[in-house]
Amino acid sequence: MAVKIRLKRLGKIRAPYYRIVVADSRTKRDGRVIEEIGKYHPTEHPSFIEVNSDRAQYWLSVGAQPTEQVAAILKLSGDWGKFTGEGETESKILAPEAKVAFEADSAKKPVLRPKAEKPAAPAAEAADEAPAADEAAAETAEA
Repeated sequence: MAVKIRLKRLGKIRAPYYRIVVADSRTKRDGRVIEEIGKYHPTEHPSFIEVNSDRAQYWLSVGAQPTEQVAAILKLSGDWGKFTGEGETESKILAPEAKVAFEADSAKKPVLRPKAEKPAAPAAEAADEAPAADEAAAETAEA
C-alpha cells in the first residue's frame, strides 16, 4: 500500500484551511485518512503551521511519501532536515504578531452621546399631587 502525507482541504470557498494527513494514495483528497499529523492555515498572516514532529518522523521513517506542498511545509518546520540528516533542523515558522491594545485618545471628544435621562421631577410631582387630590375629594364627600 502506497502511503502519502498530503493536505486535506477544509473551509469555505475562498477561505481554505488544511490538515496535514497520512492517507492511502488511492483515496480521495478529502476522503478517509489514516492519521492527522498537523494543520495549515494559509489565509492567516503569517500562515499558521502546526506539525506533530514525532508522528511526521515516524511516517517518513516507514516510507510515507510527502507531496510537494507538504514537503515544503516539513522543510519549514525542520522535520525534513531531521529525516534526511542534512539541511537545517530548526523551525522557520513565524509566530503571529500580537495585536496592539486599543487606547482611546483622551484629547478627542467622545463620539457617543449619553442617553437623555427621563425627567424624574414630573413623576414625583404627580405622586405628590395624587394624595392631595384624594384628601380634597374626601373633604368634599364629608361635607
